[in-house]
Amino acid sequence: MHRPPTAEAEIADELASVRPGLAAGYAEGLPGARAAVLTRLWRGLAHEPLPWVTRREPGREGLTLRLADGRRLHGPRADPYTTAGHVTTVRLDGAAYGDPARLMTELAVPHSAVFAAELGHSVASLALSRAGRHRHPEEWPARDWEWEQRVTDGHPFHPNCRSRPGFSVAEQLAYGPEHRPVVELELMPVPAGECLVTGEWPRWLREAGRLLVPVHPWQAAHVLKRTGEGRLAAHPLMALRTLALPDGPHVKTALSARLTSSVRDISLGSVAASAVLSDFGEAVAARTDGLLHITRTRGAVAAGSPDLAAVLRESPRAYAADGERVVPVAALATTGLPRSPAWLSRFTALALTVGLRLLELGVALEAHGQNLLVVLSEDGDPVRLVYRDLADLRVGPARLARHGVPLPALPERMVTDDERVLRRKLFGSLVAGALAGTAGSGPALRAALESVVRELPRTPDLAALTGEPLPAKALTLMRLSPRTSGDQWADLPNPLRDDAW
Repeated sequence: MHRPPTAEAEIADELASVRPGLAAGYAEGLPGARAAVLTRLWRGLAHEPLPWVTRREPGREGLTLRLADGRRLHGPRADPYTTAGHVTTVRLDGAAYGDPARLMTELAVPHSAVFAAELGHSVASLALSRAGRHRHPEEWPARDWEWEQRVTDGHPFHPNCRSRPGFSVAEQLAYGPEHRPVVELELMPVPAGECLVTGEWPRWLREAGRLLVPVHPWQAAHVLKRTGEGRLAAHPLMALRTLALPDGPHVKTALSARLTSSVRDISLGSVAASAVLSDFGEAVAARTDGLLHITRTRGAVAAGSPDLAAVLRESPRAYAADGERVVPVAALATTGLPRSPAWLSRFTALALTVGLRLLELGVALEAHGQNLLVVLSEDGDPVRLVYRDLADLRVGPARLARHGVPLPALPERMVTDDERVLRRKLFGSLVAGALAGTAGSGPALRAALESVVRELPRTPDLAALTGEPLPAKALTLMRLSPRTSGDQWADLPNPLRDDAW
């Protein structure tokens, strides 16, 4: 029976045509990419509430999952906080699988075929990203976008860490930040009267009664199917659709492609709320005694559709003094700093102090490694935080009221007094995400947390953080549940509890 070519083979064929110099590095990188994605997948299988896993049996030889159809899936013990691609093989009824896409195909659970294809893309794109990896110079980057381009592996825990379906090899090389391209944004003219605008849309993006909307070239070619009336050079950031203008603001573009988990657009509601959110974020950040700054949104525009919209916001660099660096948390591993337990403890103290203080006020940040940045002194010490992209905040009116903070007119989906929702938002992104990804393992995360929590104010939120399972988005379950909207959650072993390991 003829089998269709795998994503690995398709990318190899395209690469031989468009960038043959990377072919050898790509081939050499495939085994490591498979292990990296399989490690993330095994984490999900081992810890998420998957309906077809009926029992989990830890033992000296690893972990065995009993499936609803009677089969057994066996692999190593799964540290949910590790970022090392250490899982090279798992066994399904004794048969060994090192390819996550093949494993998911053989599992044959509901919706596994689509997820298997995404896993194949994730492996192939990750090998491509690593093949083009640049050796980091000893000097730290001077420009904010250079930090972002050091991150080759994407999300530290998502099996689809590098899945970019719909992007050809040429497009990945042209637009992926890890390949360090300069991207030419299309400037689409739209009559001003047809646009929803909030904030200040700059004069240099206006002309003769029209607004010029920056559009990602992938979006222009595949969704809008037209070109603009000018171009704007920019440097892509980790989010791919967000780019840094040379020595200027960051521009978030519409990009209607599935990246990692979902198709991310710029909704009309988020454009309408952007100025209010920006003011609100700045007001609550002011209550952190200078430990947190929020990048302000300068202007946002939507031309009648989420497919044609853009947001301009400050560069995080605006909050660094001379000699300081602003580094996305996801890029900290490239500095080498987290290898020092003392440095990791200082960073953990800073992040938890800010996150818990805002949560007490009633604001739960989506503080993952892409949204959260740390300002480093000349000596590399973490001195304060910068947060960007307020679209996924959760805000508790009752908590705000207790602290005399007025509730602005926010989108309904952002507002809740559900304590569990608020804590999940912060703990799942900051502790199980940014801090775990920086620590790199459960034992390292535990050591950092233990050194910090005893010094924090004793609040119900801290009690929940230290005494309950740690929430994390169930990333594998979400990809296997396409008809279920919203986030789904897993309860991970709390690294502060003795029974966690």
